[in-house]
Amino acid sequence: MTMASPAIALLNGDRRRRAHRYKIVIAILILMLAAAFALTLSLGQSFTPPRDVIRVLLGEDVPGASFTVGQLRLPRAVLSVLAGLSFGLGGAAFQIMLRNPLASPDIIGISWGASAAAVFAIVVLSLSGPAVSIFAVVAGLGVALMIYALSFRNGVAGTRLILVGIGVSAMLESFIAYTLSRAPAWSLQEAMRWLTGSVNGARLDQTLPLFLALVAFGGLLLSRARDLEALRLGDETAAALGVGVAATRIIIIVSAVGVIATATAVTGPIAFVAFLSGPIAARIVGNSGSLLVPSALVGATLVLIGDYCGQFLLPGRYPVGVVTGALGAPYLIFLLIRINRAGGSL
Repeated sequence: MTMASPAIALLNGDRRRRAHRYKIVIAILILMLAAAFALTLSLGQSFTPPRDVIRVLLGEDVPGASFTVGQLRLPRAVLSVLAGLSFGLGGAAFQIMLRNPLASPDIIGISWGASAAAVFAIVVLSLSGPAVSIFAVVAGLGVALMIYALSFRNGVAGTRLILVGIGVSAMLESFIAYTLSRAPAWSLQEAMRWLTGSVNGARLDQTLPLFLALVAFGGLLLSRARDLEALRLGDETAAALGVGVAATRIIIIVSAVGVIATATAVTGPIAFVAFLSGPIAARIVGNSGSLLVPSALVGATLVLIGDYCGQFLLPGRYPVGVVTGALGAPYLIFLLIRINRAGGSL
């Protein structure tokens, strides 16, 4: 018993160090997100002093600032944060569950499923507002379950699911292109938003369904964080640890699709945020703890900074999806090259 004590003490000490490092990383990510949020509220085409920003947030009527901050910048910033949290959280859940950095909603077709439904609802059914969101969420979930079913054979291999998802994505992209080719001019511009991803024209009332989805589905994902970490070790190991593998997978898929599809319905598919957030968080966190919360914070920061860069730091004005797409595409190429050099395959 006494011989084992030093080993136990060493193990406990290592756990405490990792937990402490994890808390520090989370605190730093929160501070970075808060700083980016404050920047977007204060600095744009004109500068609003932080004191006036705070007064507006407290409900005071500040000439000039009430419109600039309260009507323009605040809804845009809040929507960016909520969308980034959703994409980062949902993307990391898929990547962890399938143990593959390519298993992102952008790659395997889930975002395209929600986008196709939104485009169909706008162009063909002439729907708008919450009806489009409901349509997109249901379609995103349906596409996710279809991909899961098509790739299931004595379990679900991440590589097989990715290949099936890529095929489904191609079909959905063709459907979107066909629908847009027949769209009347008045609905074409609105429909195109789903292909670029944008927070232009954001309103605070748009944030409510996204917030509710994040609380409900995001909370369910976080409650399954330990089971999700067990799945990283393989299905057999997770089952040996007492995890109900099949039920856990279904819960994670439904929850991740819920947050991603809702975000897509509100902002469009902001490219590569779900794909990039998990790997960036993994580099920062290491093996200190679950990647779900760090990935969500990274996603929110990416969307906030990407939207700000697209509006003010680049020649011309670009939707945030264009900026994040420009960041994500080179990383995807780099990842494919690294997999190939390591002797892996898709």
